[in-house]
Amino acid sequence: MKFMRGYIRGIDAMNRRIGRIMMYGIFVLMGVLLWSTVSKAFFVPSLWTLEMAQFIMVGYYILGGPYSIQLGSNVRMDLLYGDWSLRRKAWFDLFTVFFLIFYLCVLLYGAVSSTAYSLGYWGTEPFSFFGGLITGSEEVGHMEQSSSAWRPYLWPIKVVMIVGIFLMLLQCLSELLKDVLRLKGEAI
Repeated sequence: MKFMRGYIRGIDAMNRRIGRIMMYGIFVLMGVLLWSTVSKAFFVPSLWTLEMAQFIMVGYYILGGPYSIQLGSNVRMDLLYGDWSLRRKAWFDLFTVFFLIFYLCVLLYGAVSSTAYSLGYWGTEPFSFFGGLITGSEEVGHMEQSSSAWRPYLWPIKVVMIVGIFLMLLQCLSELLKDVLRLKGEAI
């Protein structure tokens, strides 16, 4: 019980801080898009603005997702759910969170594979590739770049995706533990 409460407190606090910081990412995005508009109107158009706006939006969305899950502000069908008791909601959430955890595990594997590919790994074992990078038995190959005129490396945004999906997975486990505590009749 004490471990569960500690895990919930720790993960919720971490995702709350990250989510509150990422809320300001919208202003960074607006600044990049404003510069894009100004540069197209008055100067030579900037090559980097469209892709940078996309990268910022990915970070904003994926790193803010765990905070959204924590607040319960994610999209949910409320046709029946809104009228249910807290206990019934907890049972339903406990059941459905397993589907979300499975989906996030698949996404995490795909993100790790994609990041390994962007670092020049062509094999089928992305986790062993990253382990090999740590031990020195693997090396970074030809790094993937975007096909646009700006040609940024893609691995940084893919690492952001890994971190965001992992944080969402941790937050889902926190929500699972909250449902278990609700079902036991304990306050959260």
